[in-house]
Amino acid sequence: MKKNSNIIEKIEAPGWDAIVATFEKIYPTQKEPLHYAPMLSWRLGGEDPLDGISVYDGGDYFHFVTFGFSELYEKESEDYEYSGYGFELTLKLKKSSLINKDDEIGCICGILQSLAKISYEDGSIFQPYEYIYTGQKTGMDSRSKSNITGFITTLDEAGEISTPNGKVQFVQLIGVTDKELKQIIDEKIGVEELIKKLGNTLTDYKRKSLF
Repeated sequence: MKKNSNIIEKIEAPGWDAIVATFEKIYPTQKEPLHYAPMLSWRLGGEDPLDGISVYDGGDYFHFVTFGFSELYEKESEDYEYSGYGFELTLKLKKSSLINKDDEIGCICGILQSLAKISYEDGSIFQPYEYIYTGQKTGMDSRSKSNITGFITTLDEAGEISTPNGKVQFVQLIGVTDKELKQIIDEKIGVEELIKKLGNTLTDYKRKSLF
């Protein structure tokens, strides 16, 4: 019997599979989370570097995780200890702070793609206990109404994993206000201390500044 020549060979994606497996341990009942992917990939000339962003339902929040800072498919870099840039970004968006769920999920996906462009263009690496300040005065939300204008980072509960392409650390973004960021910049408070004062690692658009 002649084999069907139209059968499409499955693309191997060990890095991608490792990320999925990690989050399925956290959310074992969510085998098909919301997933957003660009219409045209970066490799084919598209504008968005990330191959995808999954959004898991964490109950009180949506838990985002990126696919693309690390090596998702074959090993390409010469650094065998780390996969790609060595991390993926995550974010926990508080549901009760959202006016329009779809708009805000899309907005966060856009922000994650923008941060990926920074890494892809100049090699920037995001690590836990750093801050991301652009001088933006308007809110990060889709309506630019919130007090959240930037981010600090921490280690996500997913931690760090070993993949066939190297280590990947999950770095969680936490939305913070302009006043909070300036306290960090002026060295009046450290990132870890601010996280303790916040009491949680959720990005909450309704939250008032601590300062």
